[in-house]
Amino acid sequence: MPSGQQAERLIGESPSFLEVLEFASQAAPLNKPVLIVGERGTGKELIAARLHYLSGRWDQEYLKMNCAAINETLLETELFGHEAGAFTGAAKLHRGRFERADKGTLFLDELATTSALVQEKLLRIIEYGEYERVGGNKTLQCDVRLVAATNEDLPALARKGLFREDLLDRLAFDVITLPPLRARKEDILILAEHFAVSMAIDLGREYFPGFSQAARKVLRTYHWPGNIRELKNVVERSVYRSQELDSPVDLISLDPFDSPFRPNSGGDKIQVSMTEDKQEAISTLLPPIPGATEFPIDFRQSVQDYEVGLIKNALANHQFNQKKTAEALGVTYHQLRGYLKKYDLLENP
Repeated sequence: MPSGQQAERLIGESPSFLEVLEFASQAAPLNKPVLIVGERGTGKELIAARLHYLSGRWDQEYLKMNCAAINETLLETELFGHEAGAFTGAAKLHRGRFERADKGTLFLDELATTSALVQEKLLRIIEYGEYERVGGNKTLQCDVRLVAATNEDLPALARKGLFREDLLDRLAFDVITLPPLRARKEDILILAEHFAVSMAIDLGREYFPGFSQAARKVLRTYHWPGNIRELKNVVERSVYRSQELDSPVDLISLDPFDSPFRPNSGGDKIQVSMTEDKQEAISTLLPPIPGATEFPIDFRQSVQDYEVGLIKNALANHQFNQKKTAEALGVTYHQLRGYLKKYDLLENP
C-alpha cells in the first residue's frame, strides 16, 4: 500500500487527531520500537502503517500480525519460523515474520495476549537482533523495526506480573495513544460522509444524497463505544438499507440486533431492546412532555406543547424515519409532514 493511499484513509481534523498524526510523523524516521495504545476500532493499524511508510524503510517489507488470532505454539513459529522436522507436520523449513521482514517493519497487534516465552524471544530480538527458528540451534540476525499495539493497560499488567517489565521498557521507547471517537466529535460527520460515499459507490449508486438533519444529530450524539470501526459499520448499513436513493439517509441503524423478537429480550414479554448509548443520544433531543399541571392554563399552547413533545418522542424512537414515525402515530406520511411544517420541525426535529 503506497503512502498516498495510506494517508487518504487517515481522515479527520480534530486537534486530538492531528496531534497524533504529528506525533507519528516525528517518530516514523527513528529505528526504534513504538507502542500504539488505543481502544478497539480507533485505527491503531493505520497509525502503524503510517510509521512504516514515512520511515526510511518505506520501500521494504511491511508485515503485520494479530497475536490474538492464533495459539501460542503457532504464534512462535509464525514469528520466528521453524526448521524442517521441528515437530510433527513440519515437512520443510518455514521462514517466520521477523526473517521475512528483515530491513523492514513488523506490526504486532494485540501484543498483551502473547505468552511469557514469546515475550522473552521478542526482548532478545529488540535488544540484540538475534533469534533461532523453532527446532533450530543456529542463531540468526535480523534488522526489523518493531511496532506493537494493544488496547490493554500494559503497565498495570506488568505490575501484576502478567507482562514482562523489561520488554515493556524496550517497547515503550515512545508510546502513541489514540483518542477514542467520542473525543473527536469534529471528525464524526467527516468520517460518516466518507464511509457513506464509499458505500454508495460499492452499491453502484450514482451519488450519495447526504444525511438528514435528524440523522446527523444521531451520529453526533451517539457514544460510539466501537469507535471508527463501529461508525463505519453503522453508516454502511444505514446507506444500504436506505431505499429512497434521491432522499437523504434518515434512519441510522445503530444496532442490527434491535428487534422485538430478539432472543433473551425479557422472557415472553416482547420489547424493543435499546442500549444505554442510544437512550442517551435520544434523551438529548427530547424536551419533557407536559404532564399534570395546575389551572388555569393556556389550553391551545398546552395542546401544542404536548403534540410537539409526542412527535419528537416518536421521531427519536424511530431514529427520525418519518414514514415509520407516521405509522407509529397512526397518521399518514403527508399528515406527519404537515405537522412538522406547522411546528417548524422539518429542519430542527
